Amino acid sequence: MAARMGVSACAMREWESALREGAAELGLTISEEAAGAYRQHFALLLAHNRRAGLTTITDPAEIAVKHFLDSLTALLVADIGAGDRAADVGSGGGFPGVVLAAARPQGCYLLIEANQRRAGFLVKLTAELCLREVSVVRGRAEEVGREPGHRGKYDWVLGRAVAPMPTLLEYCLPLARVGGAVVAHKGPEAEEEMAGSAVALEKLGGRARAMERLSLPRGMGERVLVVVEKTGETPEAYPRRPGIPRRRPLGRS
Repeated sequence: MAARMGVSACAMREWESALREGAAELGLTISEEAAGAYRQHFALLLAHNRRAGLTTITDPAEIAVKHFLDSLTALLVADIGAGDRAADVGSGGGFPGVVLAAARPQGCYLLIEANQRRAGFLVKLTAELCLREVSVVRGRAEEVGREPGHRGKYDWVLGRAVAPMPTLLEYCLPLARVGGAVVAHKGPEAEEEMAGSAVALEKLGGRARAMERLSLPRGMGERVLVVVEKTGETPEAYPRRPGIPRRRPLGRS
């Protein structure tokens, strides 16, 4: 598969070594089935990156740590079980949604991506990986969050490298069911972002539940996993029209 996609054996070895070593360092287990899916994912990512604009990272070890392992860290705070529904907002190259679907195939996953080329890549990727419980929606989170088939339907809503916290909450909380949770991958500024999210939490029906701090392997950065519980129904006024949550985050004058 890798050779067919033009990935050198050296690049594949470098990527896999970083993936395996980093998973052990983080206390994460990768099954052989998931590892095989990740090899295909890595090869397809490189093959389609130039056309679809999937990532600015090209070093194999960095891709392993900053995309694959960073995605997997969600499992440190999100126990995606049999029949659980998870939505990935702004899935891009399939991070974290596709990575988690391969790790926890007993769940059902929705990948939300507004960009046409990236959404097309996700459709191809999930077909190649035979991920039957994964579907792709091309659309903006503000629009998907208003659709009856998606609003308030998800146990887990995932947001990684999408937007500052008040905006991300307006994208994600409308999709979560009451009792479900949003998991946001954030950097060292997470506490500051959460401090500025009090209005968004109050208006959207959320409550901060946990913040898990960790260091990515090979000194590739600090990560804070923020878990926000959905405590009440999101009012019909939210999410607001596309573009407004980013331009006028809740709590900002």
